[in-house]
Amino acid sequence: MLQMIDDRETGPGAVVINRADYLAPAYWIDTVDLCFDLDPAKTRVLNKMTLRRNPDVPAQPLKLDGEELNLARVLVNGQGTSFKMEGSQLVLCDLPDAFELEIFTTTCPSKNTKLMGLYVSNDSFFTQCEAEGFRRITYFLDRPDVMASYSVTLRADKAKYPVLLSNGNLVAHGALEDGANGARHFAKWVDPHKKPSYLFALVAGQLVSREQRITSRAGKEHLLQVYVRPGDLDKTEHAMTSLMHSVAWDEARFGLKLDLERFMIVATSDFNMGAMENKGLNIFNTKYVLANQATATDVDFSNIESVVGHEYFHNWTGNRITCRDWFQLSLKEGLTVFRDQEFSQDLCAEASARAVKRIEDVRVLRTAQFPEDAGPMAHPVRPDSYIEISNFYTVTIYEKGAEVVRMMQTLVASINDPLGRDGFARGMTLYFERHDGQAVTCDDFAQAIADANPMSDLARLLPQFKRWYSQAGTPRVEALGAYDATARTYTLTLSQTCWPTPGQPVKEPFVIPVGLGLLGVDGQDLPLQLEGETSALAGTRTLVLTQDSESFTFVNLDAEPVPSILRGFTAPVVLEFDYTDAQLLHLLAHDSDPFNRWEAGQRLAVNSAVNAIKSIAVSADGTCANVLNDAYLGAMREVLRHPTLDSAFKDLVLTLPSETYLAEQLDVVDPQHIHAVREAMRQQLATALKADWEAAYAANHDTGAYTPDPESSGRRALAGMALTHLCLAARTSGDAVWPGKTLQRFKDAGNMTDRFNALAALVSSSHPLADQALALFHAMFKDEALVIDKWFSLQTSAPDRGGNILPAVKQLMKHADFSLKNPNRARSVISTFCQGNPAGFHRLDAAGYHFWCERVIELDALNPQVAARLARALDRWSKLAEPYRSNARQAITRVAARTDLSKDTLEVVTRALGQ
Repeated sequence: MLQMIDDRETGPGAVVINRADYLAPAYWIDTVDLCFDLDPAKTRVLNKMTLRRNPDVPAQPLKLDGEELNLARVLVNGQGTSFKMEGSQLVLCDLPDAFELEIFTTTCPSKNTKLMGLYVSNDSFFTQCEAEGFRRITYFLDRPDVMASYSVTLRADKAKYPVLLSNGNLVAHGALEDGANGARHFAKWVDPHKKPSYLFALVAGQLVSREQRITSRAGKEHLLQVYVRPGDLDKTEHAMTSLMHSVAWDEARFGLKLDLERFMIVATSDFNMGAMENKGLNIFNTKYVLANQATATDVDFSNIESVVGHEYFHNWTGNRITCRDWFQLSLKEGLTVFRDQEFSQDLCAEASARAVKRIEDVRVLRTAQFPEDAGPMAHPVRPDSYIEISNFYTVTIYEKGAEVVRMMQTLVASINDPLGRDGFARGMTLYFERHDGQAVTCDDFAQAIADANPMSDLARLLPQFKRWYSQAGTPRVEALGAYDATARTYTLTLSQTCWPTPGQPVKEPFVIPVGLGLLGVDGQDLPLQLEGETSALAGTRTLVLTQDSESFTFVNLDAEPVPSILRGFTAPVVLEFDYTDAQLLHLLAHDSDPFNRWEAGQRLAVNSAVNAIKSIAVSADGTCANVLNDAYLGAMREVLRHPTLDSAFKDLVLTLPSETYLAEQLDVVDPQHIHAVREAMRQQLATALKADWEAAYAANHDTGAYTPDPESSGRRALAGMALTHLCLAARTSGDAVWPGKTLQRFKDAGNMTDRFNALAALVSSSHPLADQALALFHAMFKDEALVIDKWFSLQTSAPDRGGNILPAVKQLMKHADFSLKNPNRARSVISTFCQGNPAGFHRLDAAGYHFWCERVIELDALNPQVAARLARALDRWSKLAEPYRSNARQAITRVAARTDLSKDTLEVVTRALGQ
């Protein structure tokens, strides 16, 4: 738990921050005038601010945050003043009620390997200020509830840094007196909107841009720009298109228009996060900007669309209205993830494509967030405390937070608005009417949505609903069905529980919307009429579970139905219902709800895997007997052969649950046993359905001229899956034809998706031709950093066969293209192995844990954020079987014993050991 930091004190900064201790700032900052003289070795920062005392707070000294700054001058109203340092804070006493403060500091961006604050990447300057990076630029009240107006002047060498960017609108630019190295110039930017310090940004370097002028619905013209390094401009079209779609969608769906003359995106290859929504100047990881058909896969194109949308939507949900404190992080992140999910679904032309997107989102939640909710880092969507806020940029805050918002939309639905979209939009409008320009809380948001829909379930149940913000853990909903043939009724009893989490041993009941349908023997949806109702409703209806247990009785049913429970995944819960295989096969074949149709296939696969793990022994060579029965194989064959099912949906149904997800279904985890069982399932699917895989490849491999639309992407995905299974089948048959065809497909491919799918098929089947293809791939794309990241990741995530992956990982770290300082590259090798390859990582000889320990310590000295995320690879160590469990604990203890550990990593490993 957070308070278990022991009595070492762990050095400066290792302090528990509690939400209950929030106090408004003692001073407000109204204006900030920054002037930067940019130099990699010594950047000079002149910070002129106007401040005033907050009359609602007792008089006290002004304490400004700062880290790794060289302080040269402090003036109050133009005069020198006394000050003192308390740790890293600059403290000024005896100040007037209103005053001007001038602070002059210097910093060394070239040595900033943490990539927080001002740093240098590829000879260009970038900033990252969220959450607490601005204090590494100048002394400031570095907290989100202090919102000020900014003007920024950038001064630099013109030849080295011809492009000078900051937030807002460019108001002046021109030449300066030449410096020692030649011509210098300046640019002045003014942001017309007040913002907190975490939204400040500057960029300076040799960049080129794609530009697009657009006209809003109101007739106002705006300039959109995407900046990249020279040579990458041909990879920006999709990002620009995504930005244009985002602007149009937000105005159409929520009436939220672009509020700046220009909106800029800048890409950098050295970035800890995916992207950052700095007001008007978004800074992105190149991974989420650069794409063309030769270098990016369909998944890359989809991710770019989503992330560009996400950061643009923050312009209103995060920037115009921001967080009062960092405990409210999901106020902006959960809401904006929901908005980018809705955006991506709305761009889908077909209902099947929308369903695929929803399934993909849920799969991320269940694979990543559910384990987090069950582990030592479990925390509510609105945390109560933290040591390092960077550790709480988590799937709980983002993805689970989005599900909480989605439930709000569900709970404001009505007869005339069955999905709740109109009611939610009314709530958003009220939210902005009340709070535009303010720093607020999750409670403020929820209240606005409820108040805009006063007759809704959300309004009626709001205090209880807000337990989703305050209680950690994943609720479990147990469903029991009973059919009374005489009365022609079916009673569904729903019960909820939530397991203890750190600091929360007892949970109160949640408000859980449960989408429900009942299928008849013919597979059709039955009319739903609850006892006491005068008429039936067709299709799906939403039951709202609020008690520990509630029963719902449906009438006028001539035969026992098959329940389709939690349709559309209406709540982030674990559903427990004792489905028979026959019922699951019925749902897989007939359910009108695409999510539950997919879920039925997943449940069948999980049941087979768990039964095999508990009952089938693994041989000395790491293999095991057949796992899948004929009924499951027949159902998968029917899915592949189905004439109308979407190819992308087929790909999802045929994808087995991951080893990580299977592990979460077990009380005690033997990673090698899970791996052996899942590999046996893959091999069995490949062999038993070989003819159907051949037919699927033939029907889907030719998608014509490349476009990343959902239909074409789905066909490419299914063709790639077919190749993988055909190469797997060749492992046992000795067939050389399909591996040879796969290599030729790799060589001839007209786009990265087809090429990479072919390469992955050879690698994942461990075919000898994989080495040749990997060498060719590297030679073709050695100058494309993002593609080489894929090359590294593919090898480190390959199925482990006899312990072969860890030596390969160590060898890859010696490759000339590997760099520990670049977060993308470090993640592609180290994080992919430790967090994405369970069987390779969890070795009987503990070598994977030793490797993890060394890398966490090594990275912590360079970049604590990257190290802390890697440290979470052993969050679930206590579930492991012996000897994995003891060996993992020993490795965590070794990391925790370091006296020079950052608070980022220390919080993670201490909580892991405290469970």
